[in-house]
Amino acid sequence: MNLERIQNTDLLDKVITANDAALFFENGMVVGASGFTRAGDSKAVLKALADRGKEAQLKITLITGASLGHDIDGLLADTGMLAKRMPFQSDAVLRKHINAGEVLFIDQHLGETAELINNHHLPEIDIAVIEVAMIKADGSVVPTTSIGNSATFIQKAKKIILEVNLTIPTNIEGIHDIFYAGDYPHRAIIPITQANSLIGTTSIPVDVSKVIGIVYTNVADSPASIAEPDTKTIAIANFLLDFLRNEVKHGRLTTSLLPLQAGIGKVANSILEGFVNSEFNNLTMYSEVLQDSTFDLIDAGNLTFASASSITVSEKCYQRIFQNFDNYKNKILLRPQNISNAAEVIRRLGIIAINTAIECDIYGNVNSTHVYGTKMMNGIGGSGDFARNSYLCIFVTQAASKADNISHIVPMVSHVDHSEHDVDIIVTDYGLADLRGLAPRERAVRIIQNCSHPDYRPHLLDYFQRASLQGGHTPHLLNEALSWQARLIETGSMKIKTED
Repeated sequence: MNLERIQNTDLLDKVITANDAALFFENGMVVGASGFTRAGDSKAVLKALADRGKEAQLKITLITGASLGHDIDGLLADTGMLAKRMPFQSDAVLRKHINAGEVLFIDQHLGETAELINNHHLPEIDIAVIEVAMIKADGSVVPTTSIGNSATFIQKAKKIILEVNLTIPTNIEGIHDIFYAGDYPHRAIIPITQANSLIGTTSIPVDVSKVIGIVYTNVADSPASIAEPDTKTIAIANFLLDFLRNEVKHGRLTTSLLPLQAGIGKVANSILEGFVNSEFNNLTMYSEVLQDSTFDLIDAGNLTFASASSITVSEKCYQRIFQNFDNYKNKILLRPQNISNAAEVIRRLGIIAINTAIECDIYGNVNSTHVYGTKMMNGIGGSGDFARNSYLCIFVTQAASKADNISHIVPMVSHVDHSEHDVDIIVTDYGLADLRGLAPRERAVRIIQNCSHPDYRPHLLDYFQRASLQGGHTPHLLNEALSWQARLIETGSMKIKTED
């Protein structure tokens, strides 16, 4: 037995195999599992459960922090085991089952799930499956590379299975900040006044009587897919950096800006990389995910501290972090996602929020989740938590894609995740539209002129001008508003053919 990893000797006889752990699950159960954007997730028990599901007729509801790694979501979906999934996913196989109507998916703000569980708005958690680095003598657990909703699952679950991951060094203890705000009507203030505020404990308290099994694992997190900055993402980053320089010039910001938040993925990561060789310094981050760019900024000396809920990085960066962990340990914190995404804190700190859009319309409404308005991509994630409450709400997207057959600036978005009331800035590889203080008609002109692809700009202007002739505060031609998406479905392109 590894007494360094399981310091509570009363739990030593709970060590079992993943296959034995899978036998605890029954049909109809609600399962809460650790994991946030492929980090700190169950590597053994959920896989064993998927293997068991090939023979057993089981249906479960699976709640996590965010997406899982190692294709676990897809494996569970292919067995028919997933009845319902929430609050976020990024697995192509699960996505197929969701869009076929075979798995029910609840797309939630990531800051909201724990609150719904705490307030009994969701069914009780039957079993929590939580990855940890170690179990301390008092029974509390030290998480690994994410916290997500793990603290809530542990607190509220009827039974708990712990996965002790031997690939994570025990000196990870100290980077977690576990805080419970309490229940209504006696909820506490979340006393975070800057990104590096320490307000809680470094481990999650556990009622050890609920622990029914402990499984050893020796598998690292699935690596994030990181693409090198390309012409478009570099252009977007440069437009955004120039905008921030102008904010500094006018005295609205300093070169240290305000705490940054950036969504997961290629575009957001590339934009943050743009800060590495910039004049912006003494930066801080209060976000959901620490990506490769976070650690590049720390190494460059531009970023002094970063707070989030998970570490989601490439394999190369993962090795760099844990081979030199003491260099980063006093510069990062991981928090429960209902704290990392808390509206109260986001508003207090004045977050500059940078998130990615699938499409934006000419008035500033943003679709982050649905292709063609009906096909779920990944989910809203935490973009809504930050968009509504940030100091600056910025959405980025390329102006056009797929050989320019798809315009990402459209007359009307086919699904609204973020309304025009929350969106301050839209940036594409063709320019930036500052929407602050603009009425809808002014917004439309600014977005079309600054952000749209030249191939589509005349058609967007024509649509807006004809709609304006019919009047209205937010002019639209309802019989044409979604015709661009319809044309894409029918022909494979949004391009409008003109008569010679």
